[in-house]
Amino acid sequence: MADLELLDRGYSAIMAEVVDCGRAPHFTELAADLDIEIDAARELMHELVGMTPGWVHPGTDLLASFPPFNMQPTQYHVTIDGQSGWYAQCGLEATAMRWLVPGKTVRIEAPCLCCGESMVLEMCDEEIVSVDPEPMVGYTSAEIGGAADSRPFR
Repeated sequence: MADLELLDRGYSAIMAEVVDCGRAPHFTELAADLDIEIDAARELMHELVGMTPGWVHPGTDLLASFPPFNMQPTQYHVTIDGQSGWYAQCGLEATAMRWLVPGKTVRIEAPCLCCGESMVLEMCDEEIVSVDPEPMVGYTSAEIGGAADSRPFR
């Protein structure tokens, strides 16, 4: 396992690149950014992915998802202060993007997975700027919140 300082630097470097331009750095770029060997950068990237619900594209060393972002196009289109180019890994995680861009408006557009109608959520920091349609409700099939009988919502 990489030391915590290197894990922090690696995570920050990957996230900064994704926030800046909507794509994850290749491990060779990560090696240059962190001033480490290329093999160490590849291992670091895999270690970081293993600590998150992210993943690399199967059979490669290419980051496919680094939550809350997805490098592959998804139905969750994200614009930041009017600039497009980002995709979210999932609709609920998309709301976390606002913490990565303080003071900027994050707009998430996606079709409803049940009916296909357009849904739009805009946030800036901790403020919900707009919601269409109102109300908007999110669902997950993931088992979160402990045992089913103890969850407030099912």
